[in-house]
Amino acid sequence: MPRVTQPTRALLAAVLVALAASPALAAKPPEQITFENTKAANVQFPHKLHAARGCRACHPAAPAKLGLDKEKAHALCKGCHESGSKGPVKCDGCHKR
Repeated sequence: MPRVTQPTRALLAAVLVALAASPALAAKPPEQITFENTKAANVQFPHKLHAARGCRACHPAAPAKLGLDKEKAHALCKGCHESGSKGPVKCDGCHKR
């Protein structure tokens, strides 16, 4: 096993302190998010269910609001659901009145 030097330990400790203070990590992620839609019904997004699979699929950088529009949401959500996930792919599967 490689030996970890004291400067490396100090650097790792500093990184962990910085990460712990990060607003993205400090905030508790929401259990559910409502994506409002003016043309179709709103989408109730089960964030907690998706977060259990990891953040990077939707948040390539630090977790933050995605700023989704119709095209981005359909590409991200439907693309993932169609590629083997068990999620809905038809309109009324997400847009529920």
